Amino acid sequence: MIHETAIVSENADIAEGVSIGPYSIIGPDVSIGSETIIESHVVITGRTTIGKQNHFYPFSTIGESPQDMKYKGEDTELEIGDRNTIRESCTINKGTVQDTSVTRLGNDNWIMAYVHIAHDCQIGNNTVFANNTTLGGHIEVGDYAIFGGFSGAHQFCKIGSHSFLGIYAGVAKDLPPYVIVTGQPAVPRGINIEGLKRRGFTTEQIRNIKNAYKLLYNSDLRLEEAQEKISALDEVSNELQVMLEFIQASTRGIIR
Repeated sequence: MIHETAIVSENADIAEGVSIGPYSIIGPDVSIGSETIIESHVVITGRTTIGKQNHFYPFSTIGESPQDMKYKGEDTELEIGDRNTIRESCTINKGTVQDTSVTRLGNDNWIMAYVHIAHDCQIGNNTVFANNTTLGGHIEVGDYAIFGGFSGAHQFCKIGSHSFLGIYAGVAKDLPPYVIVTGQPAVPRGINIEGLKRRGFTTEQIRNIKNAYKLLYNSDLRLEEAQEKISALDEVSNELQVMLEFIQASTRGIIR
């Protein structure tokens, strides 16, 4: 399953059923799980751990050193989960000692061509990154978040679960769960109703999220006042608790 032109270190840990295509290079500290497909001209280096059933397309570079001037060759890591699709010419860098020393990509993510995921990013599960999405360092992305083509986020931003960035949208503050942003600069446009329906949110849950959105974005309330109003809603549901906890944990402030 390893093409004769591929260069695979004898110290790499390659599970059974892994396919490695022509001219790909696998470094000595790389571990690759079963049934992973590595197409031609892929470079996987650094202390990189990859789960099972991933698919890497040509010219992607995985686990290379951070694009960070503070990086001085420290032993840091990249962890990739299971069933991720990494399309052509993507770059995913390992972490830095200034953070957790680990960049992480969860499970079942769809990463389209020319996406860059910088050092120390923590990506959840079931996300979609359309072509040319760019993440700065130290970014957290929640489950089911969607990035439109050419969108991006400033370093240290947090992107909430089930949120949606439209094409070319760039954010420099935290984006709460469920919220859609579009434009330049990116501004809130509503909640990701279609996405929530696809993921099994009930009519009542979506109504609760709509009500919370109105308090945050369609009122003249200060952020603290909006949070109090959301907290005072009858029997605050789990979906609203997720939003409240996200806002309370924000360090850059949320987009409003």
